[in-house]
Amino acid sequence: MRRAIWTVMTVVGLTGGGAAAQTTTYPAKAFFETTSFGLASDPYAFSPDGGTLLVSSDENGVFNAYAVDLTTGGREALTESASDASFAVSFMPNGGGFLYTADQGGNELNHLYLGGVGDAPRDLTPGDELKASFVGWIEDGAAFVVSTNERDPQFFDAYRYDAETFERRMMFQNDEGFASLVISRDGNLLAATKERTSADSDIYLVDLADGGEPRLITEHEGNVAHGVYDFTPDGEKLVYATDEHGEFTQAWTYDVQSGEKAPLIEADWDVAYVGFSPSGRYRVHGVNADASTEVTVTDLRTGEAVPFPTGLPEGDVGSVRFSRNEQQIAFTVDSSRSPSDVFIAELGAGEARRLTDALNPAINAADLVEAEVVRYESYDGLAIPAIQYKPKSASAENPVPAIVLVHGGPGGQSRTGYSAMIQHLVNHGYAVLAANNRGSSGYGKTFYHMDDRKHGDVDLRDIVAARGYLEGLPWVDGDKVAVMGGSYGGYMTMAALTFHPEAFDAGVNIFGVTNWVRTLESIPAWWGSFREALYDEMGDPATDAERHRAISPLFHAENVTKPVLIVQGSNDPRVLQVESDEMVEALRENGVPVEYVLFDDEGHGFLKRDNRIEASEAYLAFLDQYLKGKGEESREGD
Repeated sequence: MRRAIWTVMTVVGLTGGGAAAQTTTYPAKAFFETTSFGLASDPYAFSPDGGTLLVSSDENGVFNAYAVDLTTGGREALTESASDASFAVSFMPNGGGFLYTADQGGNELNHLYLGGVGDAPRDLTPGDELKASFVGWIEDGAAFVVSTNERDPQFFDAYRYDAETFERRMMFQNDEGFASLVISRDGNLLAATKERTSADSDIYLVDLADGGEPRLITEHEGNVAHGVYDFTPDGEKLVYATDEHGEFTQAWTYDVQSGEKAPLIEADWDVAYVGFSPSGRYRVHGVNADASTEVTVTDLRTGEAVPFPTGLPEGDVGSVRFSRNEQQIAFTVDSSRSPSDVFIAELGAGEARRLTDALNPAINAADLVEAEVVRYESYDGLAIPAIQYKPKSASAENPVPAIVLVHGGPGGQSRTGYSAMIQHLVNHGYAVLAANNRGSSGYGKTFYHMDDRKHGDVDLRDIVAARGYLEGLPWVDGDKVAVMGGSYGGYMTMAALTFHPEAFDAGVNIFGVTNWVRTLESIPAWWGSFREALYDEMGDPATDAERHRAISPLFHAENVTKPVLIVQGSNDPRVLQVESDEMVEALRENGVPVEYVLFDDEGHGFLKRDNRIEASEAYLAFLDQYLKGKGEESREGD
């Protein structure tokens, strides 16, 4: 695999008004040496003594767990894996170590580990071919709940672990394919969802103290999607999600004793999450407002919103975590020009204090660009939301090549947060339009279901229409437009090049599906609870194989004429390596220019920094060659 090294250079372009705009360009390594941070979950993200915060960070190139000193901001590595990504879950409430999860080389078979006790981490979920997830703490920290599929690969059972002895017992045997398990704080109630179709799902309530038989609590007619957020701290109500009352998902409550339902949070966008502070005095919720998140902390004693700390940079607040005495909160702030940084503040007053500096200091933030939410018209007049990035050098006098970027899914959403990959491409003179084609989440249930059983057709035509939009921008070179995407976005990329071969000038397919017949027959066993809903949306391979073959690029590779870069992880359990292998072979047989980058230590998504750098270098070199006409020799001479 190629690894090029480029020097930092300065580019002078023209602004729309004709004035010179000077921007420094940076190699991929500079962008990916930006550090990613994620906070552990409540109620034990803060250490028992309140002096440190548990986070995940990839500062050594691979995600590991760290303790952040709340006074100095210094970080201590708690795990030191150089190969498998490890993600922090929780401090132990009594100070006896911490919990984290890790898989093996990106295979998504996560186990739960106890670290910080003894000479080596302890695997609390040992076994081959099993997947485990942390569900939550119960009984005031005396125990915690874990779900695993060790009994049956398709179904996740719930186990209670004693927090002192780590002895466990099964709390709930999941024989009906329930998903999204949520436990009440006393451990007596469990809520779970059951998917019927992609538009219709139910919630079941399980009284673990009284036999544990699941009870349907969301009887309804027609298609209504339900989900679970959390139980209220006293366990008297379940807070759940429903789109029964409008286009967007609202938060409602279900009274466990009376069965009464009532609205809790209504908004003009989807309510993304609802949670509570350790004592239950404060409620936190987030709303997905046009590809950004609006967060509110409510004091339930007064019913009033708590003022957020001052002194914060512009961006989205996320991952609010409370100290155990609820006097402090930790949270992240993320924007398109700045990765998520961790802040600490006194609750309800004062100025926030930054604990991390995620952006590589070698990069001047002024050289990065702000995302803009736009909408463009598709083939049938439908308005398609998108996130637009305009290079500093772009102008009518200096039009730049462009990339239509397609998110994963189906059903994902491109958002306004920081992306090292996007900023790297924009910094090197590429406009990026991250399209939220019909079928994307976040824009109402009607928009979300417009592509059901029409994948590779109506949603793909939204992507093709994006080129027409870009051609209409005076600062874009309409003769040089590529399509690019990962996972389902990789499929859309390959489908665009296959079924609309003249629509784009090149394509970058990142672990995209090319053979739907195989993919839908080989989905991982742990997707068992979602299989019926997935088949409802995409079609059942037992009955729809002919249509799946018709929309699969592999079987129509002779249509492709434009250059393609394909990037794949060998350990990908969702889109198997053979998908990309066969596509590359078919394209080469047809004489199409194709490049292939294969990572033997990655799965579905690249978690190792060196691999992300190499992939981003490959994207840029490929696009430079086929959109800008630069060969490999000229790139290395920049």
